Amino acid sequence: MSDILKRLEATIAARKASGDTTSSHTARLLAKGPRKCAQKFGEEAVEAIIAAAADDRAELVTEGADTLYHFLVMLAASDVPLSDVFAELERREGISGVAEKAARG
Repeated sequence: MSDILKRLEATIAARKASGDTTSSHTARLLAKGPRKCAQKFGEEAVEAIIAAAADDRAELVTEGADTLYHFLVMLAASDVPLSDVFAELERREGISGVAEKAARG
C-alpha cells in the first residue's frame, strides 16, 4: 500500500522542483510555504473527521485521500521525507501505545 504514497511523494517533489505555479496546484501550494501547507492539511483532516462522525463512508474515503495528499505536501514543504515517517512507524512497531507515549515523557 505504501507504493502509492511513494509515487505521490515523487510527484509532489517533481512539482516542487518545477516551481510551475501556473499549471500545478501542488507547486502553487508549496510556494505559499510550510505554514499554509500545514493549514491546508488541518482543514482536510477536519473534513475527514466530519465525514467519519457523520458515518459517511464515501465522503470519508474522498476526504481521507485529500488528507493523505495534503500530509505529503506538508512534509515536502518542510523538507521531511516520507521515509522518515515510515522509519518512525517501524520504530514504534510492536511497542504498546501506553509504553510509547510514556517514553516520550
